[in-house]
Amino acid sequence: MVVQKTVPRSGCTLAHGDFAARETVHVCAAHCRRPSGVLVTRRAACLAEALVPQSNTGYDVMTFVGRQRFLQAQQREEIQAALFAEHGLSVSTGEVSDLARRFAAYLARLHRARSGPLRAALEADGGWPLHVDATGEAGRGTLLIVMAGWRQWVLGAWKIATERADLVLPCLRATVHRFGAPGAAMRDLGKAMTPALDELVTELSLTIPVLACHQHFVADVGRDLLEPAHAELRSLFRRAEVRPHLRTLVRDLGRQLGPDSEAARTAVRNWQALVEADHRVEAGPAGLAVVRALAQWTLDFPAAATGLDFPFDRPYLDLYDRCQTTLRATDAFLRTPPPDRQVTSALERLHRALDPVDCQVPFHQVATRLRRRAGLVDELRTVLRLAVVAPEPETEPDLTQMREQLDQWVGSLRERRPARGPAQDVRTAIDVILTHLKAHGKNLWGHALRLPANAGGGVRLVARTNALCENFFKVLKHDERRRSGRKNLGQDLEHLPAEAALVRNLVHEDYVSILCGSLDRLPAAFAELDRQEHEQRLNGQPPPDDESDLQTLLQLASASLSPADRRVVRTEAMDRRITAAAQSRAPRRYG
Repeated sequence: MVVQKTVPRSGCTLAHGDFAARETVHVCAAHCRRPSGVLVTRRAACLAEALVPQSNTGYDVMTFVGRQRFLQAQQREEIQAALFAEHGLSVSTGEVSDLARRFAAYLARLHRARSGPLRAALEADGGWPLHVDATGEAGRGTLLIVMAGWRQWVLGAWKIATERADLVLPCLRATVHRFGAPGAAMRDLGKAMTPALDELVTELSLTIPVLACHQHFVADVGRDLLEPAHAELRSLFRRAEVRPHLRTLVRDLGRQLGPDSEAARTAVRNWQALVEADHRVEAGPAGLAVVRALAQWTLDFPAAATGLDFPFDRPYLDLYDRCQTTLRATDAFLRTPPPDRQVTSALERLHRALDPVDCQVPFHQVATRLRRRAGLVDELRTVLRLAVVAPEPETEPDLTQMREQLDQWVGSLRERRPARGPAQDVRTAIDVILTHLKAHGKNLWGHALRLPANAGGGVRLVARTNALCENFFKVLKHDERRRSGRKNLGQDLEHLPAEAALVRNLVHEDYVSILCGSLDRLPAAFAELDRQEHEQRLNGQPPPDDESDLQTLLQLASASLSPADRRVVRTEAMDRRITAAAQSRAPRRYG
């Protein structure tokens, strides 16, 4: 080797800070060439191991930024400040964004390069249950993930134009090609996941259970049962303007009480502590504070929710119950009216605001129908043990007993179903449940997987719900809201790289151990990955599979206005051309 050239280099790493170097490049004296045709050269290994190609930034800086961005949900300015405070490095916020994207892309490449050892670990477990789900925000940024249920690893993540079976299926194929066929599949009841998984099982000739999430099943039944009556009750409240009247009453009484709000709260606490046979409200400001608190308690009906959303929570039924309770309490307080006319007037005003709810037709009828149907949903939740905390862990006998209880409950439903008579709503509600069971019953069971002898034998259970994916998305969105401060994450998810889902595998020690040994060795693993791929290019070997063809397929224009289309349509040039054509003297319309 002889010296070809000496070039100045600069860089910044966590280990060395900002530095300047001179690199001597050697070339073969005999002018030997690689199979790709380039001359055989040798560069400084220490720089190649430290700096990202075509960049002056170190692998360790990129790793630091990526972990802070995707695992700690840090903002760009926070990462910038941490780099300066802890390592004395000055990096712009734009470069922080670029390094974060690079880190996610590098981790995806390393994930694919280590797919062999990862697959071996899954096979050593006796297989793996596939969990698949997608999320988005306001129709934007749809992110699809496939997870290994027992290890809780994200095996694949893709951005798709929209949630469709023809876009989900190629992703499932790619996952199975890389990590082997799963032992079972868990999905929701969506119109994309169901046919995509069925098609995958058919084309691969697999004999695995395709399981429907119990939580989604109960929610699907609940929505079909409760949505019509719940929507009708919501409409009744809006037409009666109960909540606006209550809010106006609260504001008016607040103005009457004046600026000393703490004294009003103290008066309410004192009134709450009273024990009396005849129910009374005091006179004066204390009485006004109590009336105001009664209206506020009625408006605070979301406090009765469990946080599981509709149909497990029925907010307008809770509002109806609170209105009825406050109305009865107001009747009791008015039986012995306070001597203060102002307080009595406030109580009467509260009673008038709530009085429409006490109407037999239609409030009471709708609420009765909704409560009766909600009882059936709660019975189904109880049978499937979703209304209580399930035993940890569930066993195969637990599932057998649960299935028997569901069969018994279905039998009791058929017995309770009136064949004729005026109970049409009961018949309709039971028929809805039976229809859902007929459609999805075969996918509700099959969670016990027999492990092969080389994996220890025995039985291992697949989770009965798709909560693994749901909770993953919940944490992902929580972190994105923390970082951006926005409630609607449409824009954030649209710009979030799909590989960010793979980054979250770094919280699993077993995954990190296979990927690179430890998190401290992650920058070295990235450098080795670049070295190997560079060596392959020089030797004329084909590049590793980067899923570029799959990414092109996933962004087909199946959405009405995809992000790529929006960048073309939402331009001044587009506005100008359309406006100019619209303002021109157009010819007479054809025909």
